[in-house]
Amino acid sequence: MPLTLIATGGTISSTGRPGQLDAQLRAADLLAALPSPVPGVRAVDVSTVVSSALRPADLLGLHEAVRAALDDGADGVVVTHGTDALEETALLLDLLHDDERPVVLTGAQRAADAAGADGPANLTAALTLAADPLARGCGVLVVFDGEAYAARGVRKVHTLRSAAFAAPGRGPTHRIAADGVTLRHRPGRPAARHLPPWADLPRVDVVATHLGADGALLHAAVAAGARGLVVAAMGAGNTPPAVTRAVREVVAGGVPVLVCTRVPEGPVLPLYASGTALRGGGGLFAGDLSPWQARMLLAVALADGSPDALQELLQDSTS
Repeated sequence: MPLTLIATGGTISSTGRPGQLDAQLRAADLLAALPSPVPGVRAVDVSTVVSSALRPADLLGLHEAVRAALDDGADGVVVTHGTDALEETALLLDLLHDDERPVVLTGAQRAADAAGADGPANLTAALTLAADPLARGCGVLVVFDGEAYAARGVRKVHTLRSAAFAAPGRGPTHRIAADGVTLRHRPGRPAARHLPPWADLPRVDVVATHLGADGALLHAAVAAGARGLVVAAMGAGNTPPAVTRAVREVVAGGVPVLVCTRVPEGPVLPLYASGTALRGGGGLFAGDLSPWQARMLLAVALADGSPDALQELLQDSTS
């Protein structure tokens, strides 16, 4: 079985007028809309929704569908997905992916019936990459507008344009064009995590930092049931003193806190007294991961249950 296409919905599956777009097309419809047929692709549907409606259980179900496709003999798997949450899903799948065969996520910025729909070109590129030997051993990849990015570090960087994704500070891994696939760099492949069959992704909340912020939202998140927190700090990892105190308090209560930046590019480092105090209060710096990917990493570490899982995942994902 050459390839399996797993459809989840998103803009690539959506039709209708602006303001009323709704995911409707299924995997077979997406394949039928390609400008050139790709033979031998198995079509699977796991959902038909916009990605902002996906729940943690849906993502674990998607992982199981990917695993089942590989167990059935697929040489590679392509997943169509909404762009809103694509970077979160990509990281989750990558953290759990333990196979040399590629898993490629793609989607669209314009609806299937819009003028200049970009879904067919993105899906063609994703299928091309998934079938190419240069994708083997690269883990989970995201394909958009002729370029591929490793799951770790990829971000949605524009709400509307077709080149919607980038990997700030890391760059693309592959280029996909009419003349074939070019490898630009091979991403590292840390060991995959294996969650227990009964595992669920626990609640992890992201709290943004701004001038005058205090610790109220951190404490409220914990009170609401969050088992972990991500702080979107200023600059290279700085927070107002009240936030730093709150981090110390929630960490002392057994809730881990990851520190990211609200800045689009660059890592967090304890360069200033504020960052040093934050780290001294128990905050763990998450390199250049976006707050949204750090949230997914922390949820997987908590679901794993191993006392070393978080440190190992941080080291693997930020090195």
